[in-house]
Amino acid sequence: MDVKIESSWKAALAEEFEKPYFESLVRFLHNEKSAGKTIYPPGSQIFRAFDLTPVDKVKVVILGQDPYHNPGEAMGLSFSVPKGIATPPSLKNIFKEIETDLGIRMSGSPDLTPWAEQGVLMLNAILTVEAHKAASHGKIGWAEFTDAVIKYISDNTEGVVFMLWGNFARSKRELIDASKHHVLEAAHPSPLARGAFFGCRHFSKANEMLAAEGKTPIDWQL
Repeated sequence: MDVKIESSWKAALAEEFEKPYFESLVRFLHNEKSAGKTIYPPGSQIFRAFDLTPVDKVKVVILGQDPYHNPGEAMGLSFSVPKGIATPPSLKNIFKEIETDLGIRMSGSPDLTPWAEQGVLMLNAILTVEAHKAASHGKIGWAEFTDAVIKYISDNTEGVVFMLWGNFARSKRELIDASKHHVLEAAHPSPLARGAFFGCRHFSKANEMLAAEGKTPIDWQL
């Protein structure tokens, strides 16, 4: 199957694209669109996280669950929304933690593209959603695909920092070889976690880990 995705990921995930579950997933999306349903993010942005962060550039993985389901929000990067869109509550808390952790001021821009361009793979476990229906595509095959992505990074790279926030993300820990990668776990940044995310200091810790690996730290300031 010819999938429009950045070339290094296309090669890395070639076997997944030929598996029956992926063909069925693509067929499902086509059928939903033919039935007049609105799917987020737009087709050209479903693999945006991969397009912005090729395999050999991955330094950090931030795992989200599924895309935002309101108009104009989802852009193919976990936790990120385009400039001009109101900053979602979880992202506000991420910015608060960065400001406290690193002692910097964030501009408030909710577009995390600059992180992706520095090697932060902003990966949602589920890559599409039907408008106004959270988690509606949770069972169509995306989890199998993104599990394969996490496993590929674990098996074929070294010294990547995985940030796993909340129980769903933490359940992916078993896919990661912690003897060659770094795994940081915390509560989810959602306000529903009642502030348990605050104080995790994942951003300074990640940069210390990258520096120890001889990699350039991430400039988290937006």
